[in-house]
Amino acid sequence: MRDTDIFDGDGYVRLNQIIAPHGPIPVSKSTWWKNVRAGIYPQPIKLGPRTIAWRKSDIRKLTREGVQ
Repeated sequence: MRDTDIFDGDGYVRLNQIIAPHGPIPVSKSTWWKNVRAGIYPQPIKLGPRTIAWRKSDIRKLTREGVQ
């Protein structure tokens, strides 16, 4: 299975699947959250009281556009 297969189809991914070292976006957790607050990266979806995730389609779009 390729690393990008996780982003195929519909659904959600968690932050540890998105950012380095396991994900395709080479930023730290603090940089990720700074850019989410700034509107550069997509907003998370709340799945439960202590669970958030991002739409796979939003992450695919972000990686196609290039990461800042």
